[in-house]
Amino acid sequence: MKKIEINRLSDYLKKTYGTKVYKLPLDGGFSCPNRKNSNGCIFCSESGSGEFTFNEYSIKDQVELQIKRLSEKKKADKFIAYFQSFTNTYKPVNELRKIYSDAIENKNVLVLDIATRGDCLDDEKIKLLSEINKKVDVWVEMGLQSTKNSTIDLINRAYSNEVYFDMAKKLMDNGIKVISHVIAGLPYESEDDFLESVYQTQKHDIWGIKIHSLYIQTDSRLYDYYQQNKFKILTMDEYTDWVVDSFKILNEDTVVHRMTGDAYKPKLYLPKWSCDKLKVISEINSKIKTYNT
Repeated sequence: MKKIEINRLSDYLKKTYGTKVYKLPLDGGFSCPNRKNSNGCIFCSESGSGEFTFNEYSIKDQVELQIKRLSEKKKADKFIAYFQSFTNTYKPVNELRKIYSDAIENKNVLVLDIATRGDCLDDEKIKLLSEINKKVDVWVEMGLQSTKNSTIDLINRAYSNEVYFDMAKKLMDNGIKVISHVIAGLPYESEDDFLESVYQTQKHDIWGIKIHSLYIQTDSRLYDYYQQNKFKILTMDEYTDWVVDSFKILNEDTVVHRMTGDAYKPKLYLPKWSCDKLKVISEINSKIKTYNT
C-alpha cells in the first residue's frame, strides 16, 4: 500500500524560497461578472470570499500596511501579493497592469497570486501575466468546485469544464502556475463525485489544489436554497475521510494549498464544525498517520 505523502504549501515555499513566505491579502476593487449577469455562485457570500484587507487604501499602501502588520506579529520578511476577493482579472488590461505592478513593487514580494474565473481571462491578459511572471512568480487560482454538470448548474458556476481546463492549459503553457479549488460536500454529490473532480485536476496536470468543505453562510443564496431543500451536510468525520481519500490520488508534486474552508463565524449557519479549522486539519493529519502505519 502506497503511503500518503502531501506536498504541503508551507514545505513548497520553504524549499523554493528558502524561508517562510506570508500572504498579503489585497483588494483591487474588483467585482464579478457572474454576479452582474446571474446573481453569482450560490455559495458565495456578500464579501466574495475575501480576507481582511485595507480596501480603502491604494494597492501600494495596502502592501505596506499588510507587511507592517505581519512583520510585527510574525517577523515576516517575504510575501505573496494575494488578490482573493471576487474576480481579479475583471478589468481592462491597462488597469490590471497598474494594479499588479503596484502589488509587486516591494522587493520582498516574491509571488503574485490572483483568484479569478476561467471565463474572465483572454490572450491579452495571459500575455500580461506572462510578462509579470518574468519578474515574480505568478499563480492563478480558479474555482473548479466540481466537474459534475448537474452540480455546476446548481451552484451557478456559469461556464463549462472545457473552458476551465482550456484556460488552465493556456496559463500553464505560459509558465504560470494554476491552483484549482474543489469543494467536498456540494448538494447531492457523493464521495465518488468529489473524487472525480479531484482526479480531473490531476489528469490535467494542475499544479496546486485547494480543498474546501461546503459551508452555508446566512448571507449566501445557498442559505435560502437549504431552507427549501434540506440536502445532506457532511459530518466532520465524513469530510475528513473524503479529504484523506482524495490525497491518495494526488500526483506526488501537486502542491496542497488548503485542506478545509474558512467559515466566517458570525454568519456561519452550517456545519458548525467548519469554523474550527485547526481541529479539522488535526483530524485529517491523524487519519493520514493512521493510514500510513
